[in-house]
Amino acid sequence: MALRLDNQGFSDALVILGSAGIVIPAFARFRVSPVIGFILVGLLVGPAGLGSLVPHAPWLYYLTISNPESIEPFAEFGIILLLFSIGLELSFRRLWAMRRLVFGTGAAELIGSAALIGIALHMLGQGWAGAIGLGLALTLSSTALVLPLVGTTSPVGRGAFAMLLFEDLALVPIIFALGAMAPTASDEGWVGIAGVALRGGLTVLAMYLGGKLVLPRLFAQAARTKSPELFLAASLLVVIVASVATTAAGLSPIVGALLAGLLIAETEYHSEVEVMTAPFKGLALGVFLITVGMSLDLRLIARNWDMLLLAVMGVIAVKAIVTYLLLRVAHARRAVAAETGLLMGSPSETTLIVLGTAAQAQLILPSTASFWQTVTAIGLTITPLLAKAGRVISRRIEARSGDLPPAPEADGDTGRTVIIGFGRVGKMIADMLTVHSQSYVAVEADIDSVGEARRAGYPVLFGDVARAELVDRLNLPAARALILTMDDPVLTVRLARRIREAAPDLPIIARARDMAHATELYRAGVSEAVPETLESSLQLSEAVLVDLGVAMGPVIASIHEKRDELRQVIRREAQLQREPRIRRLRRLGEQG
Repeated sequence: MALRLDNQGFSDALVILGSAGIVIPAFARFRVSPVIGFILVGLLVGPAGLGSLVPHAPWLYYLTISNPESIEPFAEFGIILLLFSIGLELSFRRLWAMRRLVFGTGAAELIGSAALIGIALHMLGQGWAGAIGLGLALTLSSTALVLPLVGTTSPVGRGAFAMLLFEDLALVPIIFALGAMAPTASDEGWVGIAGVALRGGLTVLAMYLGGKLVLPRLFAQAARTKSPELFLAASLLVVIVASVATTAAGLSPIVGALLAGLLIAETEYHSEVEVMTAPFKGLALGVFLITVGMSLDLRLIARNWDMLLLAVMGVIAVKAIVTYLLLRVAHARRAVAAETGLLMGSPSETTLIVLGTAAQAQLILPSTASFWQTVTAIGLTITPLLAKAGRVISRRIEARSGDLPPAPEADGDTGRTVIIGFGRVGKMIADMLTVHSQSYVAVEADIDSVGEARRAGYPVLFGDVARAELVDRLNLPAARALILTMDDPVLTVRLARRIREAAPDLPIIARARDMAHATELYRAGVSEAVPETLESSLQLSEAVLVDLGVAMGPVIASIHEKRDELRQVIRREAQLQREPRIRRLRRLGEQG
């Protein structure tokens, strides 16, 4: 059967896949989160964007989503796969260790934020039942956006994940509670909540016991076939069955997906499953973000921009403050609490579900639900911006707080080496300087790396060397040498040029990515540029040739020839009057 060109599924798939192919590379090129790109695509191709022009320009049909409801199941599947992948990264032992954070801080954040938002809305004229419903809806935060931004292992990620996990567990009880609060509901609604809790607990227990027995055997059989398709099918089958089981028990499907990930994480197949399902998760999450963009109506926003702005700022402020205070009570650092609070400030995709439930239960008017749905969509759109603002604020707080060991003086001490960038390369250089009793000070822009380094006894300053004031404070003309190890080639070249102008005689040794970067650095005035990929490639070539049985003598001679050839290329391109030092790193046992 031939596929018609005006087929709705074909048209929507064309828009989604085309936007994924354009948005991800384009936004990655400008170092902007693709989250914003997908939301903007949804705004553009949705019914409030180009979709509204289809009656006047029928050809736009092929560039728009004709039926937003038709792609919502794929968006929900993306969220399910996200929770599944999170489960793969966790363990039951880690979850048990987080129980106080999940059921203590997480529960207090949900109840506290909902209470404050509900009271504020009641004071503005909303009835108590509707205020409670809106408070519970707006206090939810986006698992789909927050966790990809910070992960689950960083200090911010751990706190955010604990609260998000409790919110996901509480979603279905919230929906049942709102239904029980409806004017037409009876007391049986509360009995239903207790029934859901009982059925859900039994289902989770059965899935845990059954998964321990079935999953290792299932994936072992799939692995024996050596068929990637069968392995992928088994992985998706486990996710879907787990989600259906928890849905049937009255819980959220994402609870089942998380449990499926946790169970597979206990097997030896978790890495393969994670690799297999990653492309589906990324694409389905893109679909979800497109649906968020489609829910935005620019004309409605323009008419009510002042009220919408106040509502968005109010919700973010309440949630950020509550989260900050609770994390401080849980002994989190001020910087971590502030960043987590701001990150958790926006409403969630599940907020839309709760708002729909509240409207269906006649707790709020349809117009009220529509207003807060727009607030939610705006909040989701600015979540990456909130994350970036949170990181900036966190760094400033950490730099001024007393949580870290004392920082070394940036100036006043002469005759020492300055290391800019304290990752794995900078730390190795610092260790070697220490072995040979050479004094140094390091500068790093990542506050978590600074904290770990100071606690380990390294003299590391926190600061962004892109700011000229910090570079001036380092008193580089009086230093013995400067070592640039940053993993930012553009900044390295710019910084080398500026420092060379200020300190003409300072030895500057810089880490280069490749020959082209080394050439740029020599032109900028560095004394020595070390191209990391060049030397590692030569050593790999030597190892391969020797293992293939080629005699050691000819191999070493050819490696020296290639090194000399590359040295001349750099000298010619950089217009050097001398040969750059590209030395063969001798291994132990070769000397003598």
